[in-house]
Amino acid sequence: MKRGVRLAAGALALAVAAGALTLGLWSDGMPNDNFPPSTAAPGSIPLAVLGDSNSHSYQDHAWFPAGGGERGGPLRSRTFQWTEVLAKLRGQQVDLGPWVRWGRPGVVALAREWMGLPGGRAPLKEDYLYNFANSGASCKNLMDGRFRQAPRLVALMDQDPERWKRGAVVIRIGFNDWGGSVDLQASDPTAAPLREATARCAGDIGAAVALIRRTHPSTRIMLVGIGNEADDPANFERWASADATRNIDTALGGFNGAIRRLAEGDAQVAYFDDLAWFRSKWGTRAADGRPDYKAVELGPSLRVANAIGDDPRNSFLEDRHPGLVFNAMWAQSLVARLRDDFGLPLTPIGDEELLGFLGPLVTAAPPSGSAKAPGS
Repeated sequence: MKRGVRLAAGALALAVAAGALTLGLWSDGMPNDNFPPSTAAPGSIPLAVLGDSNSHSYQDHAWFPAGGGERGGPLRSRTFQWTEVLAKLRGQQVDLGPWVRWGRPGVVALAREWMGLPGGRAPLKEDYLYNFANSGASCKNLMDGRFRQAPRLVALMDQDPERWKRGAVVIRIGFNDWGGSVDLQASDPTAAPLREATARCAGDIGAAVALIRRTHPSTRIMLVGIGNEADDPANFERWASADATRNIDTALGGFNGAIRRLAEGDAQVAYFDDLAWFRSKWGTRAADGRPDYKAVELGPSLRVANAIGDDPRNSFLEDRHPGLVFNAMWAQSLVARLRDDFGLPLTPIGDEELLGFLGPLVTAAPPSGSAKAPGS
């Protein structure tokens, strides 16, 4: 009996040791964090990203394998996320880090941290080194759980704190916490679940800001609000009344207001009003709640409607994420905000430059798959 107990205990100890060794040696594609050198110019502005699928690079073939429901559909090779546009147009001035296949399963990263080892980045993805955003992330993933982003980013920043004195972090998250509740927003904009989601996200984002500021007080932080799900062309027939529209605006204003307040009184933190940005480009619903959107005219041959389709002449892709032109204009505006709010020495992206970048990509795309929507 005693011999059996000893054998069982020995087997358990061996299994634990083997598991610890496996976690310690688990490859993330970057042995000893030996990252490839950056291609950005010396003195460039390091830029990190925390967030969800609205910032996860589209050319990630680890997370979005070819033929596996990849974003952009058949036009993926020329459908870029805002980070990818920024790297292409200002890659010498803004350093998102080298493009790397880096990361571990969330449970492995968490277990390594329990063992006192670095977690690295989770999950595995192909993306810029400083982009910790991953599809499906909610506000809680900023600080907690298997895929927590902020502590792991800060651990990376801590390797070169002097460099991050001139750096910036964009935090763009919250839609996965807020989206899907529009029926409630339309009927009761002050409902308890909405207040709870607002407080939870503001708390998580605030905690991430505090963590970054604790060891990198000179690093700038851009907080991005969320847009209105009612502006999604797939929802044009829903919530089409004056009362619903007014209630949704009230509820969303409460959420974004809580994020905006996190930036008050701190010159190193600013707020990007994503809702106002969208409305400045495509407009919004009329007072009666019916769609009343305009098209964006970027040139005589490029007109972009608020519609769904993988063709770049639509604002949204078939998978309902922002399309090429949407992301390119967003990157253009982000550069302007980083200049205006923080005084960063970045060259503005002019309209002619943007059109010159987009023109060949749009021309190469067949004008098919366009899903025109009411009001566009």
